[in-house]
Amino acid sequence: MLVIGIAGGTGSGKTTVVNKILQQLNTEGVNVLSQDNYYHDNPNLTLQEREVLNYDHPKSIDFDLLIKHVKALKNGETIEQPLYSFVTHSRTGDHVSIDPRNVLIVEGILVLTNSELLKEYDLKVFVHADSDERLIRRIRRDTQERGRDLQEVLHRYQTTLKPMHQEFIEPSKNEADLIVPNMKQNTVAIDFLSTVINNTLKHTH
Repeated sequence: MLVIGIAGGTGSGKTTVVNKILQQLNTEGVNVLSQDNYYHDNPNLTLQEREVLNYDHPKSIDFDLLIKHVKALKNGETIEQPLYSFVTHSRTGDHVSIDPRNVLIVEGILVLTNSELLKEYDLKVFVHADSDERLIRRIRRDTQERGRDLQEVLHRYQTTLKPMHQEFIEPSKNEADLIVPNMKQNTVAIDFLSTVINNTLKHTH
C-alpha cells in the first residue's frame, strides 16, 4: 500500500489538490482519510466550552486513533472511521466502514506534525498558499459552510489560526518530500502525484 500524507495551512487548498488527483485516477483503488474526522470528542464539555477550544494545536487531534487506523489499513484490515461535526464540535456517533485499498491519502493541516504518523508515509506533501489567500478561503468556508460569524472567524484567525500555523504547521513543511504551490495554473505537481499513484495502482493489479 502506498501511503501519502498531504498537509498545508488552513485554506491552502489541500482538499482541492486531493480532488484534482482523484479526478485523474481510478478512485476505486484510493482511500482518503481526513484529519477532520479525528478530532478528540470531548463529550464532557458543553457546546460553549467546545467552541472556544484550540482546534489548530496537534493536541486537538486523536493521533493514536488515526495512526491505529492507518496501520490497520496497511495490514489489510477494515476500519470504522468516526464522523465529526464542526457545528457541534463533537463526533456524531456515526461511523464509516473503510476497506483497505492500494493507495491511502491522509490529509489535514496537522498530518505532518506527528513523528509516529510520519513513519507511516511513503510520500509527504505540503500544499503552500499565500496567507492572505488562505484567510479569504477560510472566511468563505466558515461563514458559508459552518455558519460562523465574520468577526468570530477573524478573531479566531488572529488569536489561534495564525499563531498555530507559525508554530506547528509551517515548520512541518520541512518534513515534506514535495511542496505544492497552490496556484490555479499549477498542474505539474498534480500530474506528478497522479503519475506516482497510477504507477502504484498498475503494479498492484
